[in-house]
Amino acid sequence: MQRNASRTLTAVLCFGMMCACTETGDQSSNSPPAYAAAADLESFCERLPRPAYSNYQKHEVSNDWFEVYEVGPAIWAIYEPFQWQEVISYLIAGDESAVLFDTGNGIGDIKSVVDQLTDMPVRVLNSHSHFDHIGGNYQFEEILSVSTPFSLSKTKGVQDDEILLEVSADALCKGLPDGVNEKDHRTRPFSISGRIEDGDVLDLGGRQLEVLRVPGHTDDAIALLDRDAGFLWSGDSFYEGPIWLFAPETDLASYQESVARMAALAPDLEAVFPAHNTPRADPALLVELRDKLGQVLAGKIEPVPSADGTVEFRFRDFGLLLREDYYLVDQD
Repeated sequence: MQRNASRTLTAVLCFGMMCACTETGDQSSNSPPAYAAAADLESFCERLPRPAYSNYQKHEVSNDWFEVYEVGPAIWAIYEPFQWQEVISYLIAGDESAVLFDTGNGIGDIKSVVDQLTDMPVRVLNSHSHFDHIGGNYQFEEILSVSTPFSLSKTKGVQDDEILLEVSADALCKGLPDGVNEKDHRTRPFSISGRIEDGDVLDLGGRQLEVLRVPGHTDDAIALLDRDAGFLWSGDSFYEGPIWLFAPETDLASYQESVARMAALAPDLEAVFPAHNTPRADPALLVELRDKLGQVLAGKIEPVPSADGTVEFRFRDFGLLLREDYYLVDQD
């Protein structure tokens, strides 16, 4: 995820937390919504922990920055709950090797957590190359990527006001780990060791993960699919919260195609593992996302003004945050 550092605190926090809000486009449900709108997020720290995590036992390797939960057989959600992105990386293990899907914000030492969970070889794949998903890449030797120009541009590391905002007091529910500070925090350079393509299958020994290109949020966005288990890791293409679709690198037409591709898988899925907020979601939400997105892009749902040139479309379990001047696309 990326944001303009000039965005207001309210708009920034709309990424992650829960509150009561009114849906647009579908008023039929009497149940409270599952996520926060931009209007009610000032006390996001007080809303932790999210109820979804009560379904899982916190793993003993959890520490002051990361909370770790086994959310499926040999699948660990490595969660950063104390920072407003609420990013989730996933360690997915087979009998012979493991994949780390995303490496978080680079604020905590994710490799030390991974090393305690497995002693097998670990390959890193990133759901996409926004800074909150590649922050720990520098700690690992084997990093596979679709290697688009956007991906490659992020390997150089970044230090700017946008990154520093991620470790500001407003972004945190607790103190930073030792050695991290607002003065010099950055994403560090890393090297891509191998290229992957759509349809590639990673054999972990007893578990196979298929790479799905799902461009739209970024041009390098991917999902991972375990067809045998019916598991899909969706990255930022879907999560339970306002899905950010306003960055310069976002392409709504491509995103719509990718959402349709994921939704087509829903009947055969047991669970979706998103990259923010909650670690396990109902696959039926992919179908709802496809349908709601189609209505939004056809101009059939009125948005709620948000901040800094964005508009929000709110539904029960997720939302869409788009640029104000770019939410009507040519449907012809």
